[in-house]
Amino acid sequence: MRKLTDWLLVFFVAAAVALPVFADSDDNVIDEVVWIVGDEAIYKSEVEEQYRQMQYDGQRIDGDPYCVIPEQLAVQKLFLHQAKLDTITVPDATVFQQVEARINYLIANIGSKEKLEEYFKKPVTEIREELASLIRDQGTVQEVQRTLVKDIKITPAEVRKYYNQLSVDSIPYIPMQVEVQIITLNPKVPQQEIDNVKARLRDFSEQVNKGERDFSTLAVLYSEDRTSAMMGGELGFVSKSNLVPEFANVAFNLNDPKKVSKIVETEYGYHIIQLIEKRGDRINVRHILLRPHVSEKDISDALVRLDSLRTDLEENKFTFDEVTQYVSQDKDTRNNKGLMVNPQTGNPKFEMGQLPQDVAKVVADMQVGEISKPFVMTDERKNKEVVAIVKLKSRTEGHKANMSDDYQTLKAIVEDKKRAEILDEWLAKKQNETYIRIKEGWRNCEFKYDGWIKQ
Repeated sequence: MRKLTDWLLVFFVAAAVALPVFADSDDNVIDEVVWIVGDEAIYKSEVEEQYRQMQYDGQRIDGDPYCVIPEQLAVQKLFLHQAKLDTITVPDATVFQQVEARINYLIANIGSKEKLEEYFKKPVTEIREELASLIRDQGTVQEVQRTLVKDIKITPAEVRKYYNQLSVDSIPYIPMQVEVQIITLNPKVPQQEIDNVKARLRDFSEQVNKGERDFSTLAVLYSEDRTSAMMGGELGFVSKSNLVPEFANVAFNLNDPKKVSKIVETEYGYHIIQLIEKRGDRINVRHILLRPHVSEKDISDALVRLDSLRTDLEENKFTFDEVTQYVSQDKDTRNNKGLMVNPQTGNPKFEMGQLPQDVAKVVADMQVGEISKPFVMTDERKNKEVVAIVKLKSRTEGHKANMSDDYQTLKAIVEDKKRAEILDEWLAKKQNETYIRIKEGWRNCEFKYDGWIKQ
C-alpha cells in the first residue's frame, strides 16, 4: 500500500505540472458540491479537472477516479486546516523561487512565453498565481507532516525486531552498490581564449548601453546558459542564497535597469548581468554567460598529467587518499579523500544507475582497489568537460538485506513505516473530529482510508 506521503506527492505533482489546460472545456457541466470537509467544499468541477490533468500527464489512478481524486482533495484539506490551527506557513520567497523555476522549465520545454500562454490558454501572470497556490499548499502539507513526525527516533532494537519478523520472501533485496573515489582536473584554458570571451562580453555591454541592441536579444542569440537564454537571459526572482557568491554580490548591487554590470567570473564561466526588478530580499535579473572553451591539446595535456599521476599511484609513491586534496579540482570531493557522495541518499554508496554516466561506464569493469585510466567526462552541473581518474573503493554485490551490512537501509525502512503509522493515526483522528458529508452517488467507493462515511 502506498504511504500517505507518497500518495499526496503524486497528487501534487500532477496538479503542479499539469496546470488547468482544460479550463475552457465544452462539457457544459453544471457545477455541484460533492464533498464537504469541515467548512471546505469540493466541487465536481475540481474532480473533473484533476482527472483530466492526471490523464494528460499519464498519472496512474489506482481505482475509480471519482473516488480516488475527491479523497485526495479531502486529505489535503485536512492537512491545510491543521496548518491554519498551528499557524504553519511557507515563506513567500520559497514559493516565488519554485514558481519561477517551474515557469522557466515550462518555457524551456514549450519554446517561448507566448507559446506557454497559448498552450495553457491564459496569461503567464495567471499561470504564476495558480502555480503559487499549488506550491504553497504542497509546501504547507509537507511542513505539517514534518511537524507530526519530527520526534521519531528508531533504536537498534526496533530495527532488529523488524528484521527478525520478516519472512524470507519479504526481506528487501539490496542492488549492487559501489563506493568510488575521484580526482578531476580542469583542462587549462589559454589566456587568449579568456581574453576573447571578455572582449565579446564587453562588446555586448557596449551595444546595450548605447541602445543599439536589447540585452534579452543578445542573451537568446549568444548566452551559453541555454535554459535562461530561451527567456532572454531572465533568471526569475531569487534570493541571494540561491546564487553563487560572486554573481550575487554584483547582481544585488545593481540599481539601474538600463545599465549592464561589469564582467563577473564564476565557476560556470563569465557573465554580464542586467537588473530587471528588486522585491525586498529577492531580485530578478538577466544574464549572458560565455564559457572559455578548451582545445583538444588542452584536454590531451590534462590526460597526460593524470596518466603520470596514475603511474605514481600504482607504484605506491603515495596513496589516492593523500594526493586528492592537493591535486583534485573537484571541490565537492577533494577534502573527502575523493570519495563521491550520493546526492539521493547522502552516503557514499551508489547503485550503478545513480552514478554520473561517464563514471559508471568506467567503473563497470573495474576491480576493487583498481585505478582507472584517465578519461574525459562532462561535469553536468557546470556543463563543461573535465578530465578524471577514479578508484573503485568497494563493491557490494546485490543481496538480501542483512543487519551487519545494511543496517542504515533497514533503519530507513523502519523510520518510513513509523512515519506512515503516525500520519495514518493522525488522519483517522482528524476524520473523527471533522464534519464530513459526501453527496449521494459519490459514497459507494472503496476508499483508501476508512472514516469518511460516519454511521
